[in-house]
Amino acid sequence: MVRISSVFVLFLLVIFSAHSIAAEVNVYSARKEALIKPILDDFSKETGIKVNLITGGADALISRIQSEGQFSPADVLISTDVGRLVRAKQLGITQVNADDFVVENVPAYLRDEEQHWTALTLRARPIMYAKDRVNPESLSTMQALTDEKWKNRICIRSSNNIYNQSMISGMIQTQGEAKTLAWAKGLVANFARTPKGGDRDQIKAVVAGECDIAIANTYYLAGMLNDEDEATRKTAQQVAVFWPDQETIGAHVNISGVSVAKHAKNLDAAKALIRFMLTDEAQVWYAETNHEYPVKEGIKWSQTLQDMGTFKAQDVSLSKVGETNAKALMLMDSAGWR
Repeated sequence: MVRISSVFVLFLLVIFSAHSIAAEVNVYSARKEALIKPILDDFSKETGIKVNLITGGADALISRIQSEGQFSPADVLISTDVGRLVRAKQLGITQVNADDFVVENVPAYLRDEEQHWTALTLRARPIMYAKDRVNPESLSTMQALTDEKWKNRICIRSSNNIYNQSMISGMIQTQGEAKTLAWAKGLVANFARTPKGGDRDQIKAVVAGECDIAIANTYYLAGMLNDEDEATRKTAQQVAVFWPDQETIGAHVNISGVSVAKHAKNLDAAKALIRFMLTDEAQVWYAETNHEYPVKEGIKWSQTLQDMGTFKAQDVSLSKVGETNAKALMLMDSAGWR
């Protein structure tokens, strides 16, 4: 496990020199405990600040903070998708975090323009295909997945999934509603089955022969490729990644990110924790352990991500992706995406 350098410890001591050091920070996290707690433990070990972690679904956590109001113990909200962070901001349960450290280390398109949230990691959602049944030369763009040749060959999660909603929002930003709706209808017509399960289930369905193509986030496949279970690794090895739209708009990307809660009682500790998660050491941990793309430039990807290849990412405002979430969901409903 990556440990945080003494330089950063000194950095924290400087930050806190003019303030009384909060003894704890309360984190509401939509990330599963196994995918966030190790780094929180490192933070506690290096700073002495206790982290109280509550995990759950993003919508449930947002509703909880909203209902708790000014008495909410939440200091930090962590989400696995920009759509939820934008929703949290719209509901008024986050606050500005105008921290130079964040601004200097996270590209502008991965931060809220008003500094209510920032990305911690970048996530990509490409096409995945069966190595033994699909020639990658037959793939090109997401639009091309509506072609007749892919009929009954595509697996993807339901329209309730926030990753798909954000993907559609990104398309609305780059192609407009009419073209996106036409594409969604064409994709639905090529579904191999009624959408069900998570991203790992789509990958497994490809291997099982239920479909030949899946759309899923890379870290799910990466996790399977590095799983302790040999059968899971062998399953994942039968699927490859194809990066669509490389000559045009680029592949869809999303983020995991973080906000400071509006009524945070441990404000300094909350900001220190966010800085901590953006240090080089923490970004390496995300890349090596969770196989997510670091948001800081110059951080090396895990070998598994390197093996999946480099790619051109969609260049759209993630804030707008979040803001058009409701429109995306209505569009998917109109397309018959269940």
